[in-house]
Order: sequence, then structure tokens, then C-alpha cells
Amino acid sequence: MERAEIMQRVVGILTEAVEVRRQARENPGVEVALTGAVSALLVETLPKIELPADASAQETTHLITEALAPAIVTLANCFAYAFVHLAEVHDEGRSDTTTAEVLRSLSLQFARRDGA
Repeated sequence: MERAEIMQRVVGILTEAVEVRRQARENPGVEVALTGAVSALLVETLPKIELPADASAQETTHLITEALAPAIVTLANCFAYAFVHLAEVHDEGRSDTTTAEVLRSLSLQFARRDGA
């Protein structure tokens, strides 16, 4: 999965979180269902790991760390980028846009990168 697609999925997860929070505020005590987007992203992003049957605990730890680290770093970077983008808009005191609009704009920005 390309970084631009991961970024779009992260924006989708954040957009869903904003909507869940809005629904929870409007309907206290009502459980809001999540779509499972985070789990789906993890399944699609994290690699499958095959471990030798005779691997020691230390070898197993090393193999798992080496296999997962790049994907975890990419996911963390994408979430951090989206957070910083939202924080900058907030810090600028922008009242002419909503969080959803900022996230939509960010998603479109990465869609154009992906399509270029």
C-alpha cells in the first residue's frame, strides 16, 4: 500500500472519529458503532510474519521488530502529519472551516499525489 493511500485511510479514520465523537456528544449514553477501519488498515498494512520453528525468543523478537517497524513508522508518521495539519489550522484561529473540511482537503491533497 502506497503512503498516499495510507494517508487517505488515516484521514478516513480521523473523520470517523470526529463523527463518533459528535454522535456521542449529541446522544450521551448511546453506544456508537465503529466501522473497524483501524483494524482493516492494520491488516492491510502490517506484513505477515513467518517465524522459524526453532527460533529463540530473542531471534523471534528481532524478526518481528524488523518486519513490523517500517509499517508502524509509516502509520505513526501519517497520523502525526494529520494531527499537525489540524493543529496548525487550530492555532491559526481559523473559524472559517471545520475539522471535517480540513480532513477532506487533506485527503484530496493526497489523492492528487496518488493520481499524479
